[in-house]
Amino acid sequence: MMQHSLQIDQKALASDLIKEAERLSDTEPTSCMQCGMCTGGCPLAYEMDWSPRQILRLLQLGLVNDALSSRTIWLCLTCETCTARCPRDIDLAKLMSSLREIAITQKIKPAEKDILSFHRSFLELVKRGGRLFELGLVGLYKLRSRHLFQDVLLAPVMLRKGKLKLIPRRIKGQDKVARIFAKIEKQ
Repeated sequence: MMQHSLQIDQKALASDLIKEAERLSDTEPTSCMQCGMCTGGCPLAYEMDWSPRQILRLLQLGLVNDALSSRTIWLCLTCETCTARCPRDIDLAKLMSSLREIAITQKIKPAEKDILSFHRSFLELVKRGGRLFELGLVGLYKLRSRHLFQDVLLAPVMLRKGKLKLIPRRIKGQDKVARIFAKIEKQ
């Protein structure tokens, strides 16, 4: 009897989490017809444990914990190729972002090691400078992840080829970006 009650509670929680993902992304995974257009266009599908189409299927089946603990939601670039290709107008890129947000609030450890360090480093630099400063991102990420010497030999080559700048470029409207971050942090 106790085990049955636990299953009901888990189903209710999964249902609530799926509804939260739908609310945050303003999209309905149940409308997916499993055509695979999203996966066919995804530039990182080969790296994922579940394809974008399969993440939608997990949600349709109520297996939200499998989706939230996947590598896929953390590897998604949010490039919106899947969203553009979807014949049902499912905003899968936004749904992936919503699933990441739910995973964080549910304290589900990301399947991708050090991915939160990367995300936090990226956002901190955009917040600070209004745009991405690549060399700063590399440095901040290396400090947070403690991978200080990983890929260290690539930096001189990238600097020489002009792929990394030593000084961040200033942008107009930096104050507007700061206000966006302040507004989000109040929520």
